Amino acid sequence: MIVCSGKSVFEGIAIGPIHVYKKEEQSVKRTKVTDLDAEVARYTAARETAIEQLQALHDKAVVEVGESGAEIFEAHQLMVEDGDYIDSVENIIRTQGVNAEYAVAQTGDNFALMFSEMDDEYFRGRAADIKDITERLITILSGGAGGGLDSDEPGIIVADDLAPSETVQMDKDKILAFVTVHGSANSHTSILAKTMSIPALVTCDISLEDTDGKLAVVDGYEGVIYIDPNPEILAQKKEALAKEQEKKELLLQLKGKENVTLDGQKINIYANIGNTKDLALVRKNDANGIGLFRSEFIYLGSDDYPTEDQQFAIYKQVAETMAGKKVIIRTLDIGADKQADYFELPHEENPAMGLRAIRICLTRPEIFKTQLRALLRASAYGKLAIMFPMIISVEEVKKIKEIVAEVEKELDAADIKYDHDIELGIMIETPAAVMIADELAEEVDFFSVGTNDLTQYTLAIDRQNQTLDSFYDSHHPAILKMLKMIVDAAHRHNAWAGICGELGADLTLTKEFLAMGFDELSVSPGRVLPIRKIVLETDVAEYKKSKGE
Repeated sequence: MIVCSGKSVFEGIAIGPIHVYKKEEQSVKRTKVTDLDAEVARYTAARETAIEQLQALHDKAVVEVGESGAEIFEAHQLMVEDGDYIDSVENIIRTQGVNAEYAVAQTGDNFALMFSEMDDEYFRGRAADIKDITERLITILSGGAGGGLDSDEPGIIVADDLAPSETVQMDKDKILAFVTVHGSANSHTSILAKTMSIPALVTCDISLEDTDGKLAVVDGYEGVIYIDPNPEILAQKKEALAKEQEKKELLLQLKGKENVTLDGQKINIYANIGNTKDLALVRKNDANGIGLFRSEFIYLGSDDYPTEDQQFAIYKQVAETMAGKKVIIRTLDIGADKQADYFELPHEENPAMGLRAIRICLTRPEIFKTQLRALLRASAYGKLAIMFPMIISVEEVKKIKEIVAEVEKELDAADIKYDHDIELGIMIETPAAVMIADELAEEVDFFSVGTNDLTQYTLAIDRQNQTLDSFYDSHHPAILKMLKMIVDAAHRHNAWAGICGELGADLTLTKEFLAMGFDELSVSPGRVLPIRKIVLETDVAEYKKSKGE
């Protein structure tokens, strides 16, 4: 038995034969050409073919993994059509008088190197995407068929690395797990694996030699793959797999049930989403509503400030699709690790504590009012609520309410319908907001705790700094005490309180959140049913008694 370790991307157990994914060797030769126009035309034709292939992959991915998982292929189409990339290829063809394959390969190497040397981890990850589209173009130009698998039998896919296009082209029914020697947890392939709910390991110390066809067990909980497992390990993992499958089947039976504890305490379980494409996952997982719609992605996906009508169309679609279920939309949360060039934000030494979120909105009221008009107009088509991020003072909330009142007055004057009783809430993300929670609760209808930033600011740890992972403790007693202070303050002033940060999806704390009295948890769609299961099995009074409360 051989045991290899890796970084787990998605938890789960998989048992089956190993299928080593073989990439076709891309051997590109540099050859001289005389008809440069014809060579450029050949490249243009290959580019059009690549776009057609990527569109087909997108359509296939939508069916298999949903719109969010398919977005990478839209991104790849944009990369193929990128002006700088095209200019580089055509320039190499014309200035060096070489074949299109060589020009594409050279451009791909240059662009991938440029991205890989960037400080930002996200952009470093895009180097793999550049390589993917480059290999696609070369394959088309050279008439190749690409790599593949030799077996049609379901199995564990093992590869040096996997591009998103390679992942999606595989038959999902034949994939038990992914294991790669390279790759990262933030790569698009990893994201696809999570969306497909397939166990996956990256940066695994596995050898691709002499492993094809061997029986293996992937344990995404432990982050290991057992090759030729001994009878004892095999029996243990088979039992674990059977229990896992049983849990999944039981969870499906929870769809349509109310989130009520054994002793009658109710809680809403909402979903966090980033765009309208995630709405299908919200409905599929039976969330009670949307607790966090990240409106900043509308801005991040645009080359200029989105107009009122553009935003209105999106908010209206969400409201109508949720058919009367509550939809909480967070106002613009640009800044820190989320930047849009056209905002022209100043360079800051510590952007996490700089000009971001509500601070931008209050210093640029024209942007804020545009979004508020769109939100209020959309409120006539469903049950919308508006949530404001990064609040640190009562004065900020009062200023926000003044601006909202101004917008409502403008809509009234224009005889435009909106929900006059729309709920207004704030995110509690700073220790300052916690300490004045009673005063803030008098001004709003609800609190939603952003535990990611609250933990960051409370522990004085940059959550983007991986070298501090060992110090980052989301279960720190200070955080848990703050959460209790927040919900108590809200209830004292007839406001409700929820959690929309990552901690809300922590199943080890669900009972604790029930005991604290939280009214709502908003989590990724896939966490809705697992949390519902805990809620239905919990007697809050007994749990408190067991803790001596």
